[in-house]
Amino acid sequence: MAHPTGESESDALRLDFDRRLKLEFHGSNVTSDAGLLPFPELDDALGLSEMAGAVLSDGRRGKNTRHVLSGLLRQSVFGRLAGYDDVNDADRLAHDPAIRWIVGGRPVHDCAASASQMGRFETEWLTSGENLVALADLSGHWIDRVHTGQPPRTIVLDMDSSVSPTYGDQEGTAYNGHFACTCYRPLFVFNQFGDLERSALRSGNVHSAHGWKEVVEPVVARYRGKFKRRYFRADAAFANPQVYEFLEAGVVSTDLDGRATDWSLKQIPDLRLLASRSE
Repeated sequence: MAHPTGESESDALRLDFDRRLKLEFHGSNVTSDAGLLPFPELDDALGLSEMAGAVLSDGRRGKNTRHVLSGLLRQSVFGRLAGYDDVNDADRLAHDPAIRWIVGGRPVHDCAASASQMGRFETEWLTSGENLVALADLSGHWIDRVHTGQPPRTIVLDMDSSVSPTYGDQEGTAYNGHFACTCYRPLFVFNQFGDLERSALRSGNVHSAHGWKEVVEPVVARYRGKFKRRYFRADAAFANPQVYEFLEAGVVSTDLDGRATDWSLKQIPDLRLLASRSE
């Protein structure tokens, strides 16, 4: 007769799992951004975030600051590198183990900055006059730090404008008929390695070359006397007498053997030959 509560002891099919096997849930320790981890190692080796932390001014007056500025900057920069274009995902990423490890310090064992903290960092603390000046110079200082390890023999500067569409009533935004959108018109200077030398955020309705001198002049000053071969490239929007005069007369230097070197336009007789877009 069958056992009144189920199978008889002799006929029951019993499963005895290996007790060494444990099933646990560690969802908070799973990350989809593990590919970011080599980048902060390079950052630490070069000391880039450390350099940024030294030049940025902390406008917070409270003594109980939870996150240092260099950590907030790392979270902002590496978040963009991972494809998060804004701070909307910061609440979730604050608990992501890869992001916490990248930020370093207390967040490694706690959590990174939240969306509200990152919003204040990017829109209030970084936008102070002192920090805006420091940020404009920071990328050039980073490049100089990299070049100390392996300096190039030639430097080529590429200047161009871009378009950044805007949505809502943002300060400085304007309608641009060429791009048929409301936007900003940032101006960039890159070197031949793709490194950002300097940039400027401009209103959406300015000409492509507007404010070119304020952007490129500090870069030229940094490189004066460092390289024998120095070149400047731009599209047709920058082919004006002021640019030519600046490059030919304003930044001439003399090498030790007496040969004159400058930001040569001789090998680029007409900037229009490099035009990718004419406005």
